[in-house]
Amino acid sequence: MQSTPSDTILVIGAGGQLGLELTHELRQIYGASNVVAADVRAPQNADAQEAGPFELLDVLDKPRLEEVMRQYKPKQVYHLAALLSATAEKNPKFGWQLNMDGLFHVLDAAVDLGVQQVYWPSSIAVFGPDTPRENTPQLTVMNPNTVYGISKLAGEQWCEWYFRKHGLDVRSLRYPGLIGYKSLPGGGTTDYAVDIYHKAVAGQAYECFLEQDTYLPMMYMPDALKATLDLMHAPADNIKVRSSYNLGAMSFSPEEITRSIQRHYPDFRVTYQPDSRQQIANSWPASIDDSKARQDWGWQPQFTLDKMTDDMLLHLKQMVTLAV
Repeated sequence: MQSTPSDTILVIGAGGQLGLELTHELRQIYGASNVVAADVRAPQNADAQEAGPFELLDVLDKPRLEEVMRQYKPKQVYHLAALLSATAEKNPKFGWQLNMDGLFHVLDAAVDLGVQQVYWPSSIAVFGPDTPRENTPQLTVMNPNTVYGISKLAGEQWCEWYFRKHGLDVRSLRYPGLIGYKSLPGGGTTDYAVDIYHKAVAGQAYECFLEQDTYLPMMYMPDALKATLDLMHAPADNIKVRSSYNLGAMSFSPEEITRSIQRHYPDFRVTYQPDSRQQIANSWPASIDDSKARQDWGWQPQFTLDKMTDDMLLHLKQMVTLAV
């Protein structure tokens, strides 16, 4: 017998870059007691531990996942646990296992326990070296050449299948590189665009692992949160794409983000030492056509590169001041 969904929301992978901020935002909207954070590690910050309910959970442990879901009977599940691009290339079989088996466990439990909505993030990593790099379309050639991208593309197809086969309201976004000040880089190819701000505020030079003219789609975390919540709050009839929506905001190169930072720190210097992540970046889009998201549920980003830089540096400087 299926459980009746409550007003509870479960966030799996709540300790990650996106999970930390999304959990906070959801608690602001729905109330702290109604949003359950779950992660394979307990929160290190005392404030985070007391901010709302938390459950230790390895999404690969299906009985434990089902136990948590039966206990809280969530109406929504945000499944964010994954091994990111550069990290998954170093441990490919575990990357595949976590990214795919974790998704199956969540989708199956959602069907069995009557969850109303599931959110699962995809990525621009689903595209590959034969994909048009400029203004990459929603529907196009997709032949990813990383474990992360392969798992995300397969996951998109499975999400669409669960919608068609089981009527499960699964929703997804293909995130570009995400940039935020509340957490450190987590093993992604676009993470240079987080680390570079930390180095600038610390008064240090930065050695970039990508070439200076490598353009990649990027997004500031407030826009990523807005897009995620806008998608999840949209009427089901508006959601025409059940694999994953293209999502764009801005595209820039390491050279351009450096110039943006130098408006505040004129002496900030960057050197370039491309490593294996350069090959990953070369296979990804340089810019994204997200017209379907704009058309179907009104997506509209709010941050430009300079506006993001101003806000990032302001908050990082405040954090340094508080830590002293």
